[in-house]
Amino acid sequence: MADDHPTGIHPTAIITEGADIGRDVQIGPYCVIGPHVTLGDNVQLHSHVAVDGRTAIGEGTVIYPFASIGHQPQDLKYRGEESKLFIGARNQIREHVTMNPGTEGGIMETRVGDDCLFMIGSHVAHDCVIGDHVIMANNATLGGHVEVGDYAIIGGLAGIHQFVRIGAHAMVGGMSGIEQDLIPYGSAMGERARLRGLNLVGLQRRDFSREDIQTLRTAYRLMFAQEGTLSERVDDAVKLYGENSAVMEIVEFIRAQTSRAVLQPKNSNGS
Repeated sequence: MADDHPTGIHPTAIITEGADIGRDVQIGPYCVIGPHVTLGDNVQLHSHVAVDGRTAIGEGTVIYPFASIGHQPQDLKYRGEESKLFIGARNQIREHVTMNPGTEGGIMETRVGDDCLFMIGSHVAHDCVIGDHVIMANNATLGGHVEVGDYAIIGGLAGIHQFVRIGAHAMVGGMSGIEQDLIPYGSAMGERARLRGLNLVGLQRRDFSREDIQTLRTAYRLMFAQEGTLSERVDDAVKLYGENSAVMEIVEFIRAQTSRAVLQPKNSNGS
């Protein structure tokens, strides 16, 4: 820890030698910081925050009491490999949130973007990659190796199965179980969730034009119709709407190589 960095560290906090503490960092009572931790400028840790492992936290991120950040992954295959956790800037990490570093069986790191909100009790497992402006509501959980795109929202008590992808601007309803990939701009809900349509409220809140929203709706209906195969319908959407960047984002998501199928509406033929 650099002595010339002005910090507000409570006398009960434990900062292990080797930790790198940025400027104007606030560390509250009874926090514990491990030797390989890096805290960026203006990071604020409220009381009883524990940060360990090879964890880097970006500037302006605020972490609330009893969060556990960077501790050993909950993976029985983990053998102490020197994996990492990277957390971006200006995140809000609320009480009892847990975030784990990567594993040798994954990408050796877990990544969280900027300007995200992790509500009480949410969990980010090993080898996850989370974009910017993501919201995880109370007690939402990600299994290992999950990818979450920018501006996605995961409702309270939702569970995302390992290796699943959640596309940008997607919405997962509360108490939903997601076992397959959710397309960008999609909305899913249910105990074993199905695709319920587009996240129209999110699109409107993020100032998508009426024309773009209508194009997305038309392309969505084409891609998830019952006639033909999903591959054929996607090809048709490219022919009709290939110049629309949002439509092509969905197309590229569907065409990507992945271990999970794409989440379908209840009566769609995804063969």
